[in-house]
Amino acid sequence: MTTDDAYDAVILAGGAASRLRGADKPGLLVGGRALVERVGAAVANARRIVLVGPDRPELPAAVVVREDPPGAGPVPALRAGLARVEASWVAVLAADLPFLTADDVDALHRRARGRAGAVYVDDGDRPQWLTGVWRTSALRDALTEYPGASLRGLMAPLDPARVRSAGRRRPAWYDCDTEDDVAQASRLIEENDA
Repeated sequence: MTTDDAYDAVILAGGAASRLRGADKPGLLVGGRALVERVGAAVANARRIVLVGPDRPELPAAVVVREDPPGAGPVPALRAGLARVEASWVAVLAADLPFLTADDVDALHRRARGRAGAVYVDDGDRPQWLTGVWRTSALRDALTEYPGASLRGLMAPLDPARVRSAGRRRPAWYDCDTEDDVAQASRLIEENDA
């Protein structure tokens, strides 16, 4: 990987998990592994992993930062994480993606070349903003002028490549926002491993 191709990763792990009644969502076990550990494994090739949220024993080598104030939302969290990124490219990911793999991140990285970035889209063709790889300078420039709180408002104008996980029962963009999501992810992993 050349210097221009190298990437860092920012994992956003500081949300309130309100639909999970305040559970430690990044630490929830899916298929015997914590969600955040699964995401960390998907970006094992990153030069640096920046974790935005509380320190996580599952990612001991990560650089840990917090948005100010903690829990302020994804845009302040991204701003805090991006401040610690050194590579030309950055994977921006949620901490609750049980099916994301290194191959998925590599696919995003390939599709992002020549553009500001690339994101996965779900089955309804909606971009999943926390499953993307971006040119670091493009995100920094966008954040400089951005007064809003929405990742869509920040990232959509950058016109990223839209990537599909076609035909997969376990799509890269699947996140765990509810207890049902966690149970479904665990079932899919167990069926695959059986």
